Amino acid sequence: MSAANSVALTTAATIAVGPGTVVVLGVTSAIARALAGEFARRGHDLIVCARDSEETNAIACDLELRHGVRVVAKTFDAEAFETHAAFVDECVRDGNSSLEGVVLGFGFMEEQPVMQKDFAIARRTIDVNVNATISLCELFAAHLEPMRRGFIAGISSVAGDRGRQSNYIYGASKAAMTTYLQGLRNRLHPHGVHVITLKPGFVDTKMTWGLPLPGPLVASPERAARDMHDAIMRGKNVAYIPWFWRYIMLIIRAIPEWQFKKMKM
Repeated sequence: MSAANSVALTTAATIAVGPGTVVVLGVTSAIARALAGEFARRGHDLIVCARDSEETNAIACDLELRHGVRVVAKTFDAEAFETHAAFVDECVRDGNSSLEGVVLGFGFMEEQPVMQKDFAIARRTIDVNVNATISLCELFAAHLEPMRRGFIAGISSVAGDRGRQSNYIYGASKAAMTTYLQGLRNRLHPHGVHVITLKPGFVDTKMTWGLPLPGPLVASPERAARDMHDAIMRGKNVAYIPWFWRYIMLIIRAIPEWQFKKMKM
C-alpha cells in the first residue's frame, strides 16, 4: 500500500455533501474516472485509488490541473484483503477530517462460458464484486458512522436484477452486492450516513468491449457519471443508470419463471 502524488428509484432527502473529500475506488475504470471528474468539477477534493499506480497518478494529476482541487493518488488492490484496514485508515487521514463519501467503482467481469469452465475466475468475480465490497464498506462505515454524515455509493449492475443464462455468475455477484448495500443502508440510515446503490445498464467501457450491445441503450461513461452524481446528491436509495433501465428491468423481472427459463437472454 503506498500513497502517491498529491436511478426502481426510491428517494430520500437530499443529502448535504461537502464539498469535502470523496474517495473513488477503481478510478482507472471509465465510469469511476468520469464520476471523479464530476465531483472535482464541483469543488470536491479527491482521493483516487486503483491497482495501476502509474495510470492512477496520471488521472490524479489531470484532475488537479483541470479542476484546481486537491487530488491524492493511492495504490489499491481489491483482492488484497489483508491490506484493506491500513488502506482505509490512510484514506481517512489523507481526507484531513473532511471525508464526505466513498465511491466503489471497481469490479470484475469475464465472459460467462469462461467462468463456467474455470472456477478460479468465477471465484475472483465473487471476491472482487462481493467480498471486497463488504470488506471495504464495513471499514469505511466504521469511520463515517460516528461522524453522522457522508455517503457510500456502490456501483452494482442491472445484471443483478435477474439471473440470465448469458451472465448469471456475474449477475449473482451483483445481486449479492445489491442486497448487501440494501442492508448497509438500513443499518446506517439512523446514523446519518447515506448508502446508494447505482445500477448501470450498458455503458461503453473496456468491460463491455467486444460484447454485442444494443446501440440505442448504450450510455457513454460521461452520461452515466452525470446521472450517478445527480442521484448521489439527491439522496436516492437506488438509481438505475440511465433512468429508463428501471422500466426495462421491471418488465424483465415480471416475466413468469416458466416462460423466462425458455428465453435466451
